[in-house]
Amino acid sequence: MGDQPGPPEPGDSMTPVPPLASPPVRASDDERHRVVELLGEHAAAGRITLAELEERVGRAYATTSRAELAELTRDLPALTEQAQPATPRRKASRWLVAIMGGSTHRNMRRLTGRVNIISVMGSDDLDLREVEIEGGELEVNAISLMGGPTIYVPDTVEVELSGPAIMGGNDERGSGRRPRPGAPVIRVRSFALMGGVDVWRLPAETRGLSLKAARRSAKALERGID
Repeated sequence: MGDQPGPPEPGDSMTPVPPLASPPVRASDDERHRVVELLGEHAAAGRITLAELEERVGRAYATTSRAELAELTRDLPALTEQAQPATPRRKASRWLVAIMGGSTHRNMRRLTGRVNIISVMGSDDLDLREVEIEGGELEVNAISLMGGPTIYVPDTVEVELSGPAIMGGNDERGSGRRPRPGAPVIRVRSFALMGGVDVWRLPAETRGLSLKAARRSAKALERGID
């Protein structure tokens, strides 16, 4: 009787090779920012708490893959067009992020649409004294977790400051001068946990001064704004 073939040896061409698992697709900074923006909108609608927002924002900036990002909004409904403000097109967004640190953003000459500020154990100074607001309105969304930004605006614009602050606060200070009717509007919406947003209205004539000197001038014009 002839020899019978034995079992295939390791490495034999007959041994099936398991397919290699595809590596997870990596997420971009823009994708992380978009998820954080969505989380902020859901927090504003009351679907998640600020504590949940803090936890999810931290995970969003720590993750590296699209799949992990998707998990952060999997239990939240899609935001429909009816649930969002009706606009002819999506507002352009600019992002400023401070994680355990901060910086001062100056020389912003022209802005349109929306500025989003994320502060996690850090803060940013946003100097808007010389900004030209296209369309007459600028939206600033500030998510503050154990920190928060300070925003400097000229007293020639209207400021609307709103939003919850838990174990923190949002404050408007500085010049008590009122802008002319029809002046540009800066709408600041804050979501703060153990932090908040400070908005300083600085006299228009202090635009060439340092922020410290401009604050001193604003305090002289302060009229009961806490």
